[in-house]
Amino acid sequence: MIRLRKKEELDTKEKLKIFGPAILLTIVGFVVAYQFVAPAPPRTISMGTGSIEGAYYAYGKAYRERLAQDGIALKLKNTSGAVENVKLLESDIDGVDVAFVQGGLANLAKSNNLVSLGSLFFEPMWIFHRAGIELHRLPDLKGLRVAVGPEGSGTKTLTMQLLELNGINHKNTRILTYGAPKAADMLSMGEIDVAVFVANLRSQYIFQLFKSKTVKLMGVERAKAYALRHQHLHVLTLPEGVIDFETNVPSQDLAMIATTGQLVARSDLHPALVALLLQTAEEIHDTGGGFEQEGQFPAPRYLDFKLSDDARRFYKSGPSFLQRYLPFWVANFINRMTVMLLPLIVLLFPFFKLMPPIYRWKMRSRIYRWYSGLEAVDPEVHKKDLPAHLDDYLLKLNRIEEQVTNISVPLAYTEELYHLRLHIDMLRNKLLRYREK
Repeated sequence: MIRLRKKEELDTKEKLKIFGPAILLTIVGFVVAYQFVAPAPPRTISMGTGSIEGAYYAYGKAYRERLAQDGIALKLKNTSGAVENVKLLESDIDGVDVAFVQGGLANLAKSNNLVSLGSLFFEPMWIFHRAGIELHRLPDLKGLRVAVGPEGSGTKTLTMQLLELNGINHKNTRILTYGAPKAADMLSMGEIDVAVFVANLRSQYIFQLFKSKTVKLMGVERAKAYALRHQHLHVLTLPEGVIDFETNVPSQDLAMIATTGQLVARSDLHPALVALLLQTAEEIHDTGGGFEQEGQFPAPRYLDFKLSDDARRFYKSGPSFLQRYLPFWVANFINRMTVMLLPLIVLLFPFFKLMPPIYRWKMRSRIYRWYSGLEAVDPEVHKKDLPAHLDDYLLKLNRIEEQVTNISVPLAYTEELYHLRLHIDMLRNKLLRYREK
């Protein structure tokens, strides 16, 4: 029993001598490879939205709720609008990681570090005016009190672009920069003549203005011409009666121009978060509603910022296999660890394929190396020299047997050791028979 235990201990020691360096080399390979593993995505990111009353903020809350399910804390930053969002995306101090940005504002970016993750919804331009005045075309706004949106908003930027095309500016018109809720209230009370909004149909103040009896919506004549001049604009139609069938609001089909709301991010946003944000966008925006058809958004179209490479892969192939069936953090961990497959393949392959044969060779070499000594005293090989050297052969054979007696091998190789001893006895018997002749 004691001898058996020693054999097992010997087997363990020998395996450690052979496999130990390979295991150590593999561990070192994994440590080196781990240096190239992409960092885990941050658990907290920030998003630039807009005013609390606007659609951007409402969508931001929906994103925050959905991302929280995957352990991502989304901090919403209320802003004056899309123009400020662009500045925050480029700011290193108190900036944001991702933001809603109105189409047509890419020229405001001062660097190439912003990318689009796709368009999310249409943002029509709504031109409301007091019911007591007749307006048909944008040039008719000249000389009136016109609220064009707050400073830092995409509404003001787009509105001023179109007004200037029609020769309207601060010199000939009273341009007012009020926020959307305030402008809507002032228009309802007759304190201003016109209020322009660039907003999603779901915005609260848009519906409030439709309900007001003192306010009317003006369509945009020459809408196709504006869209041709500015490629980020699209022509939409607000059908007659779609807002209120009973009172027939609007009273006729109205042509409208619209841009799109985009999800814009810093170019260094973690790829895993890009995919997660787009999955979230699909859940929130895919159903459509209003001017958006089901499945139309999110989309890699209607963009003026460059589409993110990670987003392009998502639109082409969808989420990865792991992200479809595993929790976000589990899928991300496995995906990041794929770089570890290199040392696994390069180092563990010889570990499993080459080390066992090396181990067997080393164990058997302890036994087989003595056969060259046995051949040197084999009477069948040395028949001519046998009479003169018989005693020397017997002496050499005894020495070999004495050394072989001290050989220790694992139990798995005991059979080869016994074969060696049998061969030694066989040769001794042959030599002794020659002596007796």
